[in-house]
Amino acid sequence: MTPGSDWFPAPGKLNLLLHVLGRRDDGYHDLQTVFRLIDRQDRVRIRVRKGGGIGFDPPLAGVANEDNLCVRAAQLLQAETRTTLGADLSLDKQLPLGGGLGGGSSDAATVLLVLNRLWGTGLTRAELMQLSLRLGADVPVFVYGRNAVGAGIGERLTALELPEAWYLVLVPAESVATAAIFGDNALTRNTKPLTIPPFFRGLGRNDLEAVVVRRHPLIGAHLNWLRTRRPDARLTGSGACVFAEFDGSAAAHAMLAELPWGMRGFVAKGLGLHPLHDWAK
Repeated sequence: MTPGSDWFPAPGKLNLLLHVLGRRDDGYHDLQTVFRLIDRQDRVRIRVRKGGGIGFDPPLAGVANEDNLCVRAAQLLQAETRTTLGADLSLDKQLPLGGGLGGGSSDAATVLLVLNRLWGTGLTRAELMQLSLRLGADVPVFVYGRNAVGAGIGERLTALELPEAWYLVLVPAESVATAAIFGDNALTRNTKPLTIPPFFRGLGRNDLEAVVVRRHPLIGAHLNWLRTRRPDARLTGSGACVFAEFDGSAAAHAMLAELPWGMRGFVAKGLGLHPLHDWAK
């Protein structure tokens, strides 16, 4: 982040494993997951407005402002703290929509972290995490700002140290309806939780994968291509992105160069901390 810039990073994440432990009375599911932050990121432009309005320009294609997580995050912090200040927001979108990389959730977390400081509203990290859960189950991990084991619906977080790694991420041209995946009768909901740490490559699985691949053959084709080269490749979140882990950048880029026509992807490095980790205490 350039000093004096009003553009702020919103990194993506991978779910290195995702276990569905059972269905809750509230209709959600108890999960066990490992969140890994990556350096592939959106950027959110944030400027303080002296009036109380929240602006977002240009609008996101196909997303009404009332559904825009950046706008909702700013409005939520504004209402919670009763500040008279507002903000003008815009977004440089690099993380694919609906890819399982947490882009919208990360954008929202960046808005909360930055406006909490720029507005001088003074919420602690724990308070911001609690507030952020009202925006979505993946938002708290980006406010937390560390790689973590997630429990509950993913919001109960325990810091996890992970080794340096690079990831080849493939981006199928598919949109996955997360609610439909969790509602599918074929979904396994009785996985036993693992004791973590230690964490090692290939530990666990993504319980959503079989359902996603059955409903979305294109995602299955991407995963099969990757898995013939890296057997521990897997889906992140409910998709659509799939990934494989590498010890070094060169090997990941070499496999990226082998992608057949029609497949898209990128290489990302795993992060130890969110770039804005120190913006909350």
